[in-house]
Amino acid sequence: MEFRQLQYVIQIAAEKNFSRAAEKLHIAQPSLSQQLSKLEKEIGVLLFRRSTNSVELTHAGAVFVEKAQLILDMAGQLIKEMEDISQMRKGRLVVGSLPMTGAHILPLVLPAFQQSYPDIEVVLTEDTTSRLEELTASGQTDISLLSLPLNEPALAYEPIIHEEICLAVPAQHPLAQAALPANGGAASASGEAANSRKTASRHAVSTPGDFPVVDLKKLADEPFIVLKRGQGFRQITLELCEQAGFSPRIVFESSNIETVQSLVAAGMGIAFVPHMVTRSRWSKFAPVYFSLEGRPERTLIIAFRKDRYLSKAAEAFIAKMREVLQG
Repeated sequence: MEFRQLQYVIQIAAEKNFSRAAEKLHIAQPSLSQQLSKLEKEIGVLLFRRSTNSVELTHAGAVFVEKAQLILDMAGQLIKEMEDISQMRKGRLVVGSLPMTGAHILPLVLPAFQQSYPDIEVVLTEDTTSRLEELTASGQTDISLLSLPLNEPALAYEPIIHEEICLAVPAQHPLAQAALPANGGAASASGEAANSRKTASRHAVSTPGDFPVVDLKKLADEPFIVLKRGQGFRQITLELCEQAGFSPRIVFESSNIETVQSLVAAGMGIAFVPHMVTRSRWSKFAPVYFSLEGRPERTLIIAFRKDRYLSKAAEAFIAKMREVLQG
């Protein structure tokens, strides 16, 4: 039995299709089928039930995949630990990230990290909150950039930054119209305000947005636009509304926060957004922003598996992220 055969079985189980698995593994499908048959003959059990339309794990196959993942994970951890002991600077770090958050933070962190550690390969995996928690818990990412709360008990985390949560409404919304004098009075300084927001975004650290403040309880009857299930910020939206004593009336869902903002700007509803994604007032599709009473925040974290060896590369990445975002 070889390590590569373990990888082959895991990939086939994930794809439930030989062609897709072979493509992901960068080998020919006949070679993949041959290696699987060889392995099944060696261990004396069938790992998959094959039909014309599907590939399903047998009971033995399910047990095999579970143990194979543990073996490969332990082997990977051992290699990283030995690299650290020998003080090798070369290595590979798999970083998970939410697309929305990563788009604003990683362009600041990755260049600084690669400048300090040019021989460490960083592999980026972008996915939903729930999927990233699964990947991190199973060891398929070394660390992941997420936001609290976490639902996966196998994960530990280190907080990175706190960020204000803002309300976005259409320009024609009564709240926006009522705030026009204040916004208009600041119009002459709008360029300065925009620069201030860009500076905050550049440092990816949330600062109060100089937005008018609104009471969350006044939003009970509003149509809300939210992120789809599996996105952590959706849960933040639901919890904020629950704390204010109501359930949001959801009219649209999207997997992209920028789409959410554009729908708000188009007059389709209101939404909560992280401060770092707020748009310049001169943007064609910019909503009008408000701070929420009490200025609620979200906490961005680096998550990792509790019982997994955290490599020197991962520790260095976390340290560099703190240096860039908090320094």
